[in-house]
Amino acid sequence: MKALREGFTTGSCAAAAALACCLWQRDGVCPERVEIVVPAGKTYAPEIVPHEGGRCGVLKDSGDDPDITNGMEIIASVSLEEGDGPVSFRAGEGVGVVTQPGLKIPPGEAAINPVPRQMIEAAVRSVFGGRAARVTIAIPGGAEVARKTFNPRLGIEGGLSVLGTSGVVRPMSEEALRDSLVEELKMRVAQGHDDLIYTFGNQGEEAMGALFPGRPIVQVSNEIGFMLDAALELGVKHILLGGHPGKLAKVSAGVMQTHSRMADGRREAIVTQLALMAAPLSLIEAVYAGNTTDAAIALIHEAGFDDVWNRLAEAARRYCSLRVRGEMTIDIAFVDGKGRLLGRCDEVKA
Repeated sequence: MKALREGFTTGSCAAAAALACCLWQRDGVCPERVEIVVPAGKTYAPEIVPHEGGRCGVLKDSGDDPDITNGMEIIASVSLEEGDGPVSFRAGEGVGVVTQPGLKIPPGEAAINPVPRQMIEAAVRSVFGGRAARVTIAIPGGAEVARKTFNPRLGIEGGLSVLGTSGVVRPMSEEALRDSLVEELKMRVAQGHDDLIYTFGNQGEEAMGALFPGRPIVQVSNEIGFMLDAALELGVKHILLGGHPGKLAKVSAGVMQTHSRMADGRREAIVTQLALMAAPLSLIEAVYAGNTTDAAIALIHEAGFDDVWNRLAEAARRYCSLRVRGEMTIDIAFVDGKGRLLGRCDEVKA
């Protein structure tokens, strides 16, 4: 199999662009390329795109990773101030601003994460020493692209975040997704919440928000087990996991990563509980032969066995409780595609 090509993070691009700005101001000519060493130890030597006013751009190359920001231009400008002092940061076009507490950057600051800030500051210091400076980072088109990211959920408004810890984008990594999920969880905990709703995606969040208004909701995608582990580590006391049977029935079978390429078990979990209820063989066979859980919902309702969803909720709770070793209270709620409660643990009230 062909080895996948690594790329460089938005933070690496921003640091390289900032270095080019500084060299242009010092030398009077915009460099065609610059070199920086990223935290992972790799050398990054991108071409520099000059702009009016001494601004410098770098086109992001994410390698073979399907990064949503691949090919976007990250533009830096560096304004020197009188005397020695700190390097401060501003959000330019397409870079977001933090509006909620609990993230790595406080509210009101540009959404430029700590490691990229360190990289950018190191670039400025390498040219101008301890001189005070203001660095503005822009990503044209970032506001539109940010709507497709986790930023709106994290309270980052107006654009993208400048991210990266190693400086390198590793292709097809699940680490970036998990980092984004945990970032939201950490924010909720930092805001004082230890009683949370977990759900899989946007549809589940809409349904659970309507059924249980006022409770903070965290999307966990397919990473149920990983996010239960993270919640336990962060001291969360209670989680209500809710969603459509298309995902949640897998949890009832003990599946803790619900992506289709990892495992299924939906039909097996449902027909097992139907069999324990002494449902007719014809219903069991029809559910097992069906292609979708929506079809199963209709068949089960027509046959009068809706209590199966309560039984599945109890099964899912048992597996989740085992995952957290009984150190956290877990409740489960099954909802259908129209946001109606199908089944739940006894403690769940809606």
